[in-house]
Amino acid sequence: MSAYEVNFDGLVGPTHNYGGLSLGNVASQSNGQVASNPREAAKQGLAKMKALMDRGFCQGVIPPQERPDIRALKGLGFSGSDAQVLDSAARTSMPLLVACSSASSMWTANACTVSPSADTRDGRVHFTVANLNSKFHRSIEPPATSALLKAMFPDERYFAHHGALPAVPHFGDEGAANHSRLHAGVGSRGIEFFVFGKSAFDTRYRQPALYPARQTLEASRAVMRLHGLDPRYVVFAQQNPDVVDHGVFHNDVIAVANGEVLFFHEDAYIAPERVLDELAEKLRHVGGTLRPIMVRRSDVCIDDAVQSYLFNSQLLTHADGTMLLVVPEECRQNTAVWRYLQKLAQSGGPIRELLVLDLKQSMRNGGGPACLRLRVELTDVERQAVNSGVLLTPTLHERLLRWVDTHYRDRLVDTDLADPSLLDECRTALDELTGLLGLGCPYPFQQG
Repeated sequence: MSAYEVNFDGLVGPTHNYGGLSLGNVASQSNGQVASNPREAAKQGLAKMKALMDRGFCQGVIPPQERPDIRALKGLGFSGSDAQVLDSAARTSMPLLVACSSASSMWTANACTVSPSADTRDGRVHFTVANLNSKFHRSIEPPATSALLKAMFPDERYFAHHGALPAVPHFGDEGAANHSRLHAGVGSRGIEFFVFGKSAFDTRYRQPALYPARQTLEASRAVMRLHGLDPRYVVFAQQNPDVVDHGVFHNDVIAVANGEVLFFHEDAYIAPERVLDELAEKLRHVGGTLRPIMVRRSDVCIDDAVQSYLFNSQLLTHADGTMLLVVPEECRQNTAVWRYLQKLAQSGGPIRELLVLDLKQSMRNGGGPACLRLRVELTDVERQAVNSGVLLTPTLHERLLRWVDTHYRDRLVDTDLADPSLLDECRTALDELTGLLGLGCPYPFQQG
């Protein structure tokens, strides 16, 4: 049976802004309160989707959530009409209004963890929604994310949906940003690779000193159990706490896996030799050969890797088996990183092609190509069971561009978030998007 990897990219929402909300995310903190351009951000994301679709990759779309989140604000004690809630929040708790207006659901690598049917005990694709409890503005996303995923993947014969883990620090879960998979071929059993920053209960694991580790070992183990994974085909590794303190807040800021390839920095993990040995041994058991590409610190230092988002790239396999690395424009602007990438593409290894994209609106908030997509491996039958309206086509792409031009502003600052007309614009846009994506009515994942 044929199988495909589908990349579902998050559409940037109409309230895209730079709130500087994410401690440990250097780009997010350094660009706080800068004016944003939601229209440009959405179009940059759509250009990325189209570029991959045009190259023959199967591409899907995940819509944004309603923001500002009136329900969250009311739950925190603001009352009255929607306009009164916005006014009161702006006057007395502007940082809270900014947090409740974040368009952070665009980074769908954090939406959930996905295990394909080839790996799971019951032969279904499993989704566990990430609780994202390390940051308030992201912790309000899971209910809508859960409803959205069920609308996109509705058939219980093929898809199993799990709610978010307990929203406490012990089970901090950031989704697919800390989970990847190695395999000998799409559709075959693979090795699921969980990366954690700390253990909530085991004091033997060292923790970062400056920035919080967001993913716990306990959360990753819970996801493994929920998905019915065989531990013989699972590997757990700890992030190097020192690189977390340099701004590596997720594993996908320091590594990316695809097929048999693990592209990673020398300083990514504690005991990297042990990690590679275990991955290689387990991958052999499923017919694969690990092909590690380790970037030495002498070639690219951690600070350059974080500034350029070299590893927050998409790694995709062409039909001929060669690989395409999708990187942000910031990689080309960094001398050391671009020099390394040129050598990599000409080395004769699996990565033969580079695609550079302008994603500066997302990058300024600390999200590159990998942050914007959720990878879902599907068989032919499973793909037919996906809500077809969320799969990108040239026609849908054109309709989405017109939708963005109609509904999005080209400039947004934090004071605009108190404008009731912005909330109305967002709701109107999302109601229309329901029809474009065939997700039903009423909008199945709005929060207000």
